[in-house]
Amino acid sequence: MNQAKAISQLKYLDKITPKIRLAAEWNKSWQILTSTILSSQTRDTKTIEISNILYKKYPSLNKLANAKLKDIKKIIKSINYYKTKSKHILQTANIINKKGIPNSIEELLELPGVGRKVANVYLAVAHKKQVIGVDTHVTRISRKLGWTKELKPEKIEKDLEKLFPKKYWRSINYILVRFGQTHGKSRKKEDEILRRFF
Repeated sequence: MNQAKAISQLKYLDKITPKIRLAAEWNKSWQILTSTILSSQTRDTKTIEISNILYKKYPSLNKLANAKLKDIKKIIKSINYYKTKSKHILQTANIINKKGIPNSIEELLELPGVGRKVANVYLAVAHKKQVIGVDTHVTRISRKLGWTKELKPEKIEKDLEKLFPKKYWRSINYILVRFGQTHGKSRKKEDEILRRFF
């Protein structure tokens, strides 16, 4: 894949896609991390809706860290894998309430519920770091555009790092996620758009 072509494609997808709010977009770092953990395998609209309820009940990290597991479960019950996520959210809240939130990928990966995608999205949003969060939208669209042939997120991340100059890394996730959420509800429509312009 030609680098100039890939950059042009990325810019075009950004241009044709509305700037909808994403699950990780919150003002406080602990909320960014918590909502990104919640967002795995869950639509952003649902994650934002449930996060709003969660943060209304627990407006500070300290209050969330001292919450009861059953109460968190009750609030996030409509989210996929809510039982596991409830435990992870409470455990992570306890750790970061005492030690603060790490700002390296290695330390973030030690937190319950934090995989590479969650860690990278957190670093990109909270710290504006040039990293690439690879989720299902990034995987699907990157493969369709020929940016990668890989299926494993870590390998896709490496391919995209080689293809794009570093200044574009942070934007790849939110551009492709917004495009996927807007046009990917119908895979046929998404394919038509991608074929028509690329």
